[in-house]
Parts: sequence; C-alpha cells; structure tokens
Amino acid sequence: MRLDKYLKVSRLIKRRTVANEACDAGRVMVNGKVVKASYDVKAGDVLEIQFGNRSVKAEVLDVADTVKKEEAKELFRYL
Repeated sequence: MRLDKYLKVSRLIKRRTVANEACDAGRVMVNGKVVKASYDVKAGDVLEIQFGNRSVKAEVLDVADTVKKEEAKELFRYL
C-alpha cells in the first residue's frame, strides 16, 4: 500500500492530501530514510512523522485497505 494512503487509513494523518504534502516536504521518514508518498509500506516498517516541532514514531503492525475508526489504532504502535 502507498505510504500516503496508509497514513490516512491508519489515521496517523487525517487526509490523504495532507499526507501527500508531508511526504513531498520531506517530513515523513521510513526506517530512517526520507521517502516519497508512493513508498510501498510493509509490516515492520518504522515511520517517523514531523509535526512542526513534534515528532511521532510508529511501527507498522498491519496493512489493510479499509478499517473502522476503532480498529485503525491496531494497524500501528507508537514507539
């Protein structure tokens, strides 16, 4: 699954366009490397997202096309 779509489905970022812009600006890293929105996310990847002066680090546990709001938090865990 594309990184921008994963960020939206997992609700780490609310909208796909915002996720896409964050990737284009170089604020999203996977396994320590800055990646594009088209990066293919796999279970076990470690995502790091810069929100202004705050940083969020999460490990991908599962990849699913669609999930309910309550189940979205089961796709990743914060580090």
